[in-house]
Amino acid sequence: MYGKDSMKMAKIADKLAKKYNIDCIFTGQLIDLQKIVLETNNLIITAQHMDSLVPGRGMGHVLPEGLVDAGIQAVVLNHAEKPLTIAKLDATIKRAKELGLMTIVCADTVEQCRAIAELNPDCMICEPNTLIGTGNSSNEEYILETTKAVREVNSNILIMQAAGVSNAADVKKVMTLGADGTGGTSGIINAPSWEDKIDEMMSALVKFKK
Repeated sequence: MYGKDSMKMAKIADKLAKKYNIDCIFTGQLIDLQKIVLETNNLIITAQHMDSLVPGRGMGHVLPEGLVDAGIQAVVLNHAEKPLTIAKLDATIKRAKELGLMTIVCADTVEQCRAIAELNPDCMICEPNTLIGTGNSSNEEYILETTKAVREVNSNILIMQAAGVSNAADVKKVMTLGADGTGGTSGIINAPSWEDKIDEMMSALVKFKK
């Protein structure tokens, strides 16, 4: 998603985040994010990647300072489509923290969740790579085990359980099992009405707001 569609989605999410008074993370193509920052007020605008470099040489890389200058507040790291080594992930999380960017780090297995929690990101998205975009959400055992693995290392890390979440029932399931939040992509994009789908999921989520 990009351009006008991305802006349309952002404005819908912005309106509903205000309606329900919840923290809503919105990611998008880097080239669209600065426009979205300027035209929304209630979203945590989030880059889908950044690099750990400092100003200087870096052709083709995503400079952390550039994100901050554009008004971006957070960054997703280590998504299944943009994986990082532990060394690169460690360095990138530290660079983000230097600049006050919220770090949202993806992890696949229970072992990965435990290892990445040691790097102390602000938030983790625990989701099996095999379920991303399938419409099938994680089973109860996975949600409980990954949540436990993260909390045993650092109880301050926020946990999102997100793979395949696409309706209110999925939201209720992951939140009841101990997640701090959830999200969706394909389930929203493929819905007949983006606004109705986001409203459905946010209305389910707000019942668990702390």
